[in-house]
Amino acid sequence: MQDGKESPEYRRERMRQEELKHPSSSVHGSGLSDLVGGLGWKGTLIIVIVLILALIIYSLFFR
Repeated sequence: MQDGKESPEYRRERMRQEELKHPSSSVHGSGLSDLVGGLGWKGTLIIVIVLILALIIYSLFFR
């Protein structure tokens, strides 16, 4: 490190390590992106189809 400045690579690594210390951070969050990322495209397609069918059924019977 020169003149008290840290390199961008070192800063990124330090920030990544800080994020890993906090399990509630966005890195370890449990949201829709984590669900979709874990399922793959086939599982995501099935969820989308089920949601569309549920919306259609709801609109037909609960009007």
